[in-house]
Formats: sequence, C-alpha cells, structure tokens
Amino acid sequence: MPVLRCINCQSDFPTSQRIYVCPKCAGLLDVVYELNKFQGEQAVSVWDRRRASAESIDQSGVWRFRELLPETDESEIVTMIEGNTQIWDAPRSAEYAGMNRLSFKHLGMNPTGSFKDLGMTTGITQAKRLGATSVACASTGNTSASMAAYAARAGMKAFVFIPSGQIALGKLSQALDYGAVVLQLEGDFDDAMRLVREVADESPLYLLNSVNPFRLEGQKTIAFEMMQQRGWQLPDRVVVPGGNLGNSSAIAKGFHELMERGVINRMPRITIIQAEGANPLYRMWEARTETLTPVPGATTLATAIKIGNPVSWPKAMRGLRWSAGEVEQVTEQEIADAKAMIGRDGIGCEPASAVTLAGIKKMIAAGGVNPDEDVVAILTGHVLKDPDYTVNYHAGMLSCTNKSGEKMLIESRYANAFMRVHASRDAILKALDL
Repeated sequence: MPVLRCINCQSDFPTSQRIYVCPKCAGLLDVVYELNKFQGEQAVSVWDRRRASAESIDQSGVWRFRELLPETDESEIVTMIEGNTQIWDAPRSAEYAGMNRLSFKHLGMNPTGSFKDLGMTTGITQAKRLGATSVACASTGNTSASMAAYAARAGMKAFVFIPSGQIALGKLSQALDYGAVVLQLEGDFDDAMRLVREVADESPLYLLNSVNPFRLEGQKTIAFEMMQQRGWQLPDRVVVPGGNLGNSSAIAKGFHELMERGVINRMPRITIIQAEGANPLYRMWEARTETLTPVPGATTLATAIKIGNPVSWPKAMRGLRWSAGEVEQVTEQEIADAKAMIGRDGIGCEPASAVTLAGIKKMIAAGGVNPDEDVVAILTGHVLKDPDYTVNYHAGMLSCTNKSGEKMLIESRYANAFMRVHASRDAILKALDL
C-alpha cells in the first residue's frame, strides 16, 4: 500500500490522512509505493495493452498507469479522459534554436487547455475519497480553470483565490463558466497562496494547489506517457517551464519511479527555464545555495509562471540532482519571440510555455546544450489561454515593465500583423500579391 512520506524527515503517514505537509517538520510529502513485482517488461506490457481498451480509465493518459497512482475504488475516479497529448516535431523551432531536431509535448491539448488536468483528476479523486464536498486553490489561471471543471464533474463546490489584476482573462472565464466562486485578492500569487493554505487548514475546504502531493501524482504521468509514445526510448533532455515548480518536480518523480522499476536505465536531464523577473530557482541555482530566497513582486507577462515563492522548490531541486539537470532564465523579449516561432510551426502555446524554446536557444548559443541532443520540450498551455498577448505582439503593442519599473515595448521581431485593405476587388488582389 502506498504511504505519504516526508521528503525531509522521512516520516510516513497513511494516504487516508488529510494533510498537505508533514505534521512533524512541515516538509513536503511524497506518495511512495512498494517496489513489488510489477516492474520492467511486465509494466510496459500492461500499460501498452490498455491503450487499446475502451474503458475510460484506460483511455485516460493518467489512470492507464494506475499501478503507480494512489489506491482508489475505480467507481470514485473523476476523469475527463485527460492526457494522450501529442508529441510534435517542430522543424522551424529547431532551426530557430540551433538544434538539428526538436519535439514539443503539448499539454495544452488537455480538456481545459493545460497540464493542470493531469494533476486535477488525481487531486479531485482523492478529495472524493476523503469525503470532501468543497475544494479550493490559489491560481494565476490554469489551476483555477482545471479545478473548477473537475469539481463540477464531481459535484463539488470550487473556490478560487486569484491575485488582483494578475490573471489572464481567458483563464478566469473558464473558472467562472464552470461555476467556481472566484475571490479576487489584493496582492500577488504568493499572497493568495498563503491565504488559501491558512483557510484550508481551518475549514473543510480541500486544498488543490501543487503542495498537495496527490496533484503531482497525476502530473508525473507526463513522463510515463511520453515514454509510451516514444516506444519507451528515452530522450536526452526534457525541458520544462518553471513557475511553482510542481510540474518539473512531478516529471522528475515519474522518470525516477520508472528507473527504480527497471523500465528505463537512466533519467533524461530535467532542465527548468524561468522568466527573468520571476526566477527564484535560477538565482538559487547560480548562487549554489541550499535555500531558496523568494523574489518579492515577481514580474513577467507569462502569468502562469509569475511566482516569486514557489512551494515545490525542494522537490524541483531533488529532481535536478537525480537527473544532473540544469536551470536557465530568459527575458521577456526572448519569451515573446520564441512564442511567435512556436506558432510558425503551426503549434502555438501560451506565453509561459515558450520559455522552453527560449531557454534551449539560449543554452545552445552558450554551448550548454549539444545541437544533436534528443530534446523534448514541454508546452504547458494552449495558445488561446492568453490571446491578448498574441494579438498585441503581432500588432507591435506588447509591453512589459523592466527592472527599474519603467514600461518597455517588446520588439515584434516575428510579427504577422493583419492588413487594412479597401473593400474592393482590385485592392484585395493587389494586397494578396499573387
């Protein structure tokens, strides 16, 4: 039977206990599984066979791998057939970065448009298992959309704490449409996160941010599904955006569990990319310190990773150590240009996703990544999550605030602005230039 284990003091707790951090030392918790006989070729055979099943839990790109998920009665599973997201070759993005080849795994193709669905199916299922009727999260957008949808499917009330004026409206519209109660708070995401944790500790609300270990159990299946899609052939490197650091932590845990069970014989290098204005992990990495110093008032137009005090940083550091990984930061200009280039590949993504390509390009230029490497970059959100960003970039109107607090226009180096044409046949033919 799996247990909850503190990553600091190694104390164990039953998975039926409603806790988010260790009651003894406040360390983060893992769900830990027995190393039983379900390993290697047997695991691969069972998981591959399920891909042809018509059962919803087998069609789910999360629950297909349920031997390495928290125990639950199958009748309690809340799924929207999440996962099964594409891996696409991206030749234009590869050329832009200076690589010979590059693939994107696009988690924005999940039911609510982001990777959060992979963790929310396990998080809401655990909430149901514990008898919760109300759930809550702090969010810059994607978490709120996902939690609201899955809570609606489960018949639960959803409460969302958002930082004032710091959420993409496309994401907020989802939470509203799915019936969540949205509380707009003064302050930034870190303030919202602190408050929702305090409220959850003193009320029946079940917390569904990534401090909840059951959330990350669903997200670790990104590693499982990626390997299955690639015929169980490992990439050299997996590049992940870094915000609250739950996703990079989860992916690392997934690969580590596959290695423990003999499915793979090594881990790919987990590489985390942060925005320059919201870069606490990068600063910690560069300073070679053991403690993360929060970045107050984190700034970036990539709102999904606009987080100055990421809760999952100890797990992220563990994943980097497991995989000999790396951390890089990128500027707002680099993010915007990379996003436009991903669009040129016919793929598209939300701004936060584009840090992966921007980071790869920067590391290639610095000699930190070999152009011949087999790299899978993670795209976390759909292109329609923040359409205003895209339109403003191509119209030459995208701006950000620099370190001095001054407004700065981002150069639209790959703009594809719409054309204003007189409503006549001749004017249209001239504009088409065919």
